Amino acid sequence: MAAPVSRYGAALVLIIAATGMATAAEDPPPAYKSIAILHGVPPAVLYSVALQESGTKLRGQLVPWPWTLNVAGKGYRFATRADACRALNMAIAIVGPARVDVGLGQTNIKANGHRYTSPCEGLDPYKNLTVTAQILAEQKAKGGSWIDAAGRYHRPAGGAPAARYRGYFAKHLSRVTGINFLATTP
Repeated sequence: MAAPVSRYGAALVLIIAATGMATAAEDPPPAYKSIAILHGVPPAVLYSVALQESGTKLRGQLVPWPWTLNVAGKGYRFATRADACRALNMAIAIVGPARVDVGLGQTNIKANGHRYTSPCEGLDPYKNLTVTAQILAEQKAKGGSWIDAAGRYHRPAGGAPAARYRGYFAKHLSRVTGINFLATTP
């Protein structure tokens, strides 16, 4: 079950007040806000994960790209959802679902395919963000900070890959919130 919005809101206000930051450095888009809040995830956390997972430069700014695939460790970005869907189905047939991540949050098809009605549903930005927020909330429920939850989001088993991811994620979170999280990231 998602955390109550009021508890999240109060925690965010305390964080902002404690750090002296009155406004975010970068405001997450409305879809990120509504989906994140619905699942008890801070919008900046959901947006920062998407930046890390599917971020691409567009007009000089890093933005999440919905039609992104990671196939066997190599990233691919497509101009349309239809093109990405065709490539996704081919990738699953060639390398198997365990080696394919999809969409804004780069959710793994083998581990999270049950959350979608079909693999290509993972390319629906709203559905992908919903699944990403659900996974983040599940990882946060295991304890620790949102940075810890993001590390487990990337690699539930932990270890060096999760630690590296926490650092990348903290960089994006610092950019989005205007608060330096890099100093607290192991």
